[in-house]
Amino acid sequence: MTTSMAPTTADDPSARLETLRARLVMPIPGSAFWGWAGPLLVTALGAFLRFNHLGTPRAIIFDETYYVPDALGILKFGTEHNYTSKQVHGALVRDKLLTQGDPHIFTKGGEFVAHPPFGKTFIAVGEWLFGLTPFGWRFASAVVGTLAILILARTARRMTRSTLLGCVAGLLLSLDGLELVMSRTALLDIFVMFWVLAAFSCLVVDRDEYRARLACELDPAAEPPVQWWRRVRWWRVGAGICLGLAVGSKWNGVWFIPVFGLMALFWDFGARRVAGLRGSDDAAVARDLAGLAGTFTVLPLAAYLVTWSGWFATGIGYDRFWAQQHGVNIPVVSPLISLFQYNKAMLAFNAGLRAYHPYASKPWTWMVLYRPVSYYWHCVPVVHGSCSGHTQEVLAIGTPALWWASIFAVLGCVGWWLARRDWRAGAVVAAVAAGWLPWFIFPDRTQFYFYSVAFVPYLVLGVTLCLGLLIGPLHAPIWRRTLGSGLAGAYTLAVLANFAYLYPILTAQTIPYSSWLSRMWFHTWI
Repeated sequence: MTTSMAPTTADDPSARLETLRARLVMPIPGSAFWGWAGPLLVTALGAFLRFNHLGTPRAIIFDETYYVPDALGILKFGTEHNYTSKQVHGALVRDKLLTQGDPHIFTKGGEFVAHPPFGKTFIAVGEWLFGLTPFGWRFASAVVGTLAILILARTARRMTRSTLLGCVAGLLLSLDGLELVMSRTALLDIFVMFWVLAAFSCLVVDRDEYRARLACELDPAAEPPVQWWRRVRWWRVGAGICLGLAVGSKWNGVWFIPVFGLMALFWDFGARRVAGLRGSDDAAVARDLAGLAGTFTVLPLAAYLVTWSGWFATGIGYDRFWAQQHGVNIPVVSPLISLFQYNKAMLAFNAGLRAYHPYASKPWTWMVLYRPVSYYWHCVPVVHGSCSGHTQEVLAIGTPALWWASIFAVLGCVGWWLARRDWRAGAVVAAVAAGWLPWFIFPDRTQFYFYSVAFVPYLVLGVTLCLGLLIGPLHAPIWRRTLGSGLAGAYTLAVLANFAYLYPILTAQTIPYSSWLSRMWFHTWI
């Protein structure tokens, strides 16, 4: 008597193909509705926290003194314009803040500025929509700071294949004190953070799209796309443009370009190795490498140049005719030479900045929150030189329960990547390194803790990944997941409580001096 046996996976080509597809592109469980509804609800909470009393304090705070008039110059002249500081402070800090702007604060000629114009262009949009008011010049920061929550929640969901963890990541970002303060202040670093995060998100989506395409190529019955636009990796194109816009907001975005380029390269090699296509199609590999080079060189450079459109077009920007003044008068080329010289001067200024500032700090102290930055402090009344009444402060500081936990989370991701080669842990480590470590190269430069907002989303991602490990996989025993979920929930509540405790000194709420002092846990926070 003979018996028939069902073919095993090893003997069944279609089963092997399905297994390989599952390895290349894991499906995202759960409903598509909650995949959007959950992150949007978390984003709504973040939006309320960022827009609530956005116009408080009713004054120019910290470096808004530079960017508010710069943005107004872009709004009125198309590029930054010289202004009189005394008139700016007199006209804008008084109780009657201007609503339409005052042309008399400007003098003749373009102004030398230390940073590219794109972030200030966003600030100018808010001033155009809502006038020259605190709400107006902080509006754009609040918008991008809020959108960053949604982007991170959706990106974390895709990376973890969990809607719950995606929402946790968005919630943690919405509860970070530094991200909140930067979202409520007209400074440039929040725009760097946003565009870098947008680029990171595009690359994560591109990773899934590329692996899905490889899975289709494994099917002999699948027809390859013949139209050129179907071969273009549009998400990667988006990533290159976003990186250029990050650099166009502030130069520290440039460090993410080579790091993200290497990260994308390793992701592609890993996908081809899993698909068994190593060396099988040299033309396809060459095409992908050429596209990678264009994504992380040509596209960022082109986007960066576009951010200078006002400087090119108006003809009144600082050093706009440097080339012509030095004997070079060639259409198209001369403006580029002038911009290059201008950027050289900006680089010299930024690299050589060594002025003393009481809130300056070194990058190796940032993770422990050694020296946060006070953007605004006001006390009424002051008796004999001391505050004896109520006080207001805007203190740029991360939520300690999140930041201190992130130290261990990032270290855990390093070990996780070394031991398991998990791409998610590697992405967290790479992004944190790109945003943090370059500042170590310039130890003598004047630096501030709030620069670290550029890598806050990846600290949150690291914590979220560790919370996922704590909860455990779906097939884990019920007691294991119950215990892990309880601990993860308790930690999230601790972050919420810590954030709520600090909220008054993040948003310039009027509180008794004794309450303010109780929140100064360390002398270096004062």
